[in-house]
Amino acid sequence: MLQGTYVALITPFKNGSIDWTALEDLIQFHLDNGTTGILLLGTTAETSALASDEKDALLRFALKKIDGKLPVIIGTGTNNLHQTLASTQKAKELGADYALVITPYYIKPTQKGMLEYFGIIASKIDIPIVIYNVPGRTGVNITAATTVELAKTYPNIVGIKDASGNLVQVTQIVRDAPENFSVMCGEDALNLPLIAIGAKGTISVTANVAPKLMSEHIATCLKGDFITAAKQHQYLARLNEMMFIETNPIPAKEALAMMGKITLAFRSPMCPLMENNRALLKQCLQDYKLI
Repeated sequence: MLQGTYVALITPFKNGSIDWTALEDLIQFHLDNGTTGILLLGTTAETSALASDEKDALLRFALKKIDGKLPVIIGTGTNNLHQTLASTQKAKELGADYALVITPYYIKPTQKGMLEYFGIIASKIDIPIVIYNVPGRTGVNITAATTVELAKTYPNIVGIKDASGNLVQVTQIVRDAPENFSVMCGEDALNLPLIAIGAKGTISVTANVAPKLMSEHIATCLKGDFITAAKQHQYLARLNEMMFIETNPIPAKEALAMMGKITLAFRSPMCPLMENNRALLKQCLQDYKLI
């Protein structure tokens, strides 16, 4: 079952290209610090800024480095069905454990449209599929009823990364979906509450900078030790907040640069933090003894 702490890995750049040395080091960072699995080409990876040949090269490089030591999710969703099918098929061919398929952004499809869209993908590509619901980015929410219907109809739709912030909706999914369907939290500030109502883990931004802290926290939640988990949750709250002080993945990349793990580089329209926010982030990292 899909569960535990997955990191939504950033993409390091240097001199206009992917920084392969930094990428290898980041993967090792997670192998060494208890991260359960890795998401490649998610939102945090600046995937929309990568060309097709760069995506292919990144996947091949990362999968070779990971070498089966951790399960891998590959983000394959777009707002174009044919492109999503092609990307999902490629993920299967490369040996990904899961494909993360976002709800089609910008288009704002109806629930009926999303039933059809995800149904076509699940029917045509035999790979475990994780729905990605992030209304703040896409402009559309996939409801609990639609999610549950997809989970019951298509056995290879095995989970959802939920970044809706809607605990009522998540409760309904956990209650009504098949027992082996996994809800994964997509918003670090809600990791504990979602696991408390039945989620199986997180796909985390904060894990980029604090993988050990995050993996320990999620493991504690999954054990059901919510007294200890609440203390961990409170301790992580400020760091989680800092990771979204500006648009993700800007703060995560700034933090990793301060930690000496990457060169600070973005692709426009992503850009460095404002100076006042950089000072706040630096103080936070110092307080957590990350720098």
